[in-house]
Amino acid sequence: MTTTIRVLIADDQIMVRQGFSVLLNAEPDIEVIGQAVDGRDAVTKVAELGPDVVLMDIRMPELSGIEATRHITAALPDVRVLILTTFDLDEYVYEALRAGASGFLLKDASAAQLAEAVRVVAAGDALLAPGITRRLIAEFSRLDGGPRGPLRQRAGELTERETEVLALIAQGLSNAEIAAKLVVAEQTVKTHVGRILVKLGLRDRTQAAVYAYETGVVRPGG
Repeated sequence: MTTTIRVLIADDQIMVRQGFSVLLNAEPDIEVIGQAVDGRDAVTKVAELGPDVVLMDIRMPELSGIEATRHITAALPDVRVLILTTFDLDEYVYEALRAGASGFLLKDASAAQLAEAVRVVAAGDALLAPGITRRLIAEFSRLDGGPRGPLRQRAGELTERETEVLALIAQGLSNAEIAAKLVVAEQTVKTHVGRILVKLGLRDRTQAAVYAYETGVVRPGG
């Protein structure tokens, strides 16, 4: 039996909300359970409806998509947020991921790409396409901040292999790609990823990627 992924769409444009609703409701394993007209409404609706995934517009009145994401992921860590925007800009990628978003998708994505993105983040994986990873690296290069002490100490709790896997996650590699690179079974990689998230107190692979750069486990350009 296939579990239905429950989705909430948050966008201040009614045509966008309705369009995404039609596209996603056409998928057999996805159901749109509600719509929010702005960031504040999104926070309220998520608390009321408990969706699995929120499609969050980044630019909205009352409360921005980034601020709404920050509120939602802090209060309900099991809810995954997929950021939608028409703007392919570095600052949005960085801030959205820092706010706890699990993925980042442009609004001109196809219906198939949109549905697959929902499935990916619902499964607990990160939607970190190579282009997103490159922008993330570029942003850290621009900021050029040193590793944060307390975070770096937690990274020290990882084994050598776990640190290696974390670095590959930060480069945007999938479990299958990591398994091929390290010449191990994919299930072994999944086990390592799970232990990394538990040890570092992180929600998903997206947070792990951000963490790796912030702590200096991976250096921009390295």
